[in-house]
Amino acid sequence: MDRDHLPRFTAAAVQAAPVYLDPAATVDKAVALIAEAAAAGAELVVFPEVFVPGYPYWNWTMNPVQGSPWFERLQRASVDIPGPHVERLRAAARRHGVVLVIGVNERAPHSLGVLYNTLLTIGPDGALLGVHRKLVPTWAEKLTWTGGDGSSLVVHPTPVGPLGALACGENTNTLARFALLAQGELVHASCYIALPVAPADYDMADAIAVRTAAHSFEGKVFSVVACSTISPEIVDMLAGDDEELRKQFTRPRSALSGIFGPDGRPVTEPLVDEEGIVYGEIDLARCIQPKQMHDIVGHYNRFDVFRLEVDNRPRPPVTFTAPTAAPVASAHPTAPATPATPEEDV
Repeated sequence: MDRDHLPRFTAAAVQAAPVYLDPAATVDKAVALIAEAAAAGAELVVFPEVFVPGYPYWNWTMNPVQGSPWFERLQRASVDIPGPHVERLRAAARRHGVVLVIGVNERAPHSLGVLYNTLLTIGPDGALLGVHRKLVPTWAEKLTWTGGDGSSLVVHPTPVGPLGALACGENTNTLARFALLAQGELVHASCYIALPVAPADYDMADAIAVRTAAHSFEGKVFSVVACSTISPEIVDMLAGDDEELRKQFTRPRSALSGIFGPDGRPVTEPLVDEEGIVYGEIDLARCIQPKQMHDIVGHYNRFDVFRLEVDNRPRPPVTFTAPTAAPVASAHPTAPATPATPEEDV
C-alpha cells in the first residue's frame, strides 16, 4: 500500500438470504449480487457468514438427535476448497474486478464429520488470498463446526488496503481482533448471520452494531459488516407447521449490515432485516488523525507491560515425520495467491 496515496473506494455490504442448502443456486445468487455491487461502483464486496449454503439453525431449535439428519444435509451441500463453487466465486471477483469476502461451509478433506465455518478472501484478479476458519464455533454451533487454527488469522494486502476478516462472534474476541490490528489492518470485514433464535432479551441488530462500532473505534479502522437474512423458504423448511417456531424465525431486529468509520459511527444508514446492499465510501486517510489520539497497536500501548503471542502454526490431524511417509490430505489448505484463469470464468 502506498502510504502517500491511501485508497479511497466504495464498499458494499450484502444483506441477503442463501438459497438454503443449495450451494449451486446460492453461488448463482452471489455471482448476481457481485455483479450488481460492481455495477454500482463497489470495489470491495462483503457477504454474510456461511452464505454458501446457509446456517445450521436446527442446532438452536432441535435436540442433537433430531438435528443429526440436518447435519448430513449440510455436509452434503457444503463446499470443497479448492472446488467448483469456489472457482465460480473467484471467476466472478476477477470478472468484475472486486475484492470479495464471503462465508462458506467448508468440508474437510480428511473427515466426513468435520465442517468449518470459513471466510474466503478473494482478490480482484481472482486470487484466493485467504481461507479463514472460525476459531471457536459459538454456543450451539459446536454441534456442527470444528474450530480452526491461528494460521489463518492474517491481514491481506489488497488494492483497497490491508484487509482482515472475522466471522460473527469472533468479533467479540478481543485478542483475535488485536492480532489483526497489530498486522496493520485498516479495513475489517465482519460477517454475520441473522439470529432470531437468540434469547428473547438479545437484540441481534444492536449486538452487531455495538461490536462493529467497538472494533472500528478501538482500532481506528473502517468495518464492513454483512449479515444474512431468513427467507420465507427457510422458515418453511425449518419451522413447518410449528407456529411458535415460525413466529421465532420472523422475529424483527435479527440482522444488520452496514459500513462503519474509524470514529465508530456508520458512514451511511445501516440496513436492518431486509434484503439489500448497503454502499459506503471509505477513505483510509480518515484513519490517520484518530490514530494520533489512540493507537492501541502503537504509541497508545505498553508493550513492555502487555504482550500477545499468537501460535500461527497449522494444526493438521496428523503429522508424519518420516520422509518416506505417504502424503495425506491437509486439514488446512494453503490459500494460493494465484489468479483465476479465463477457463474459470463460468
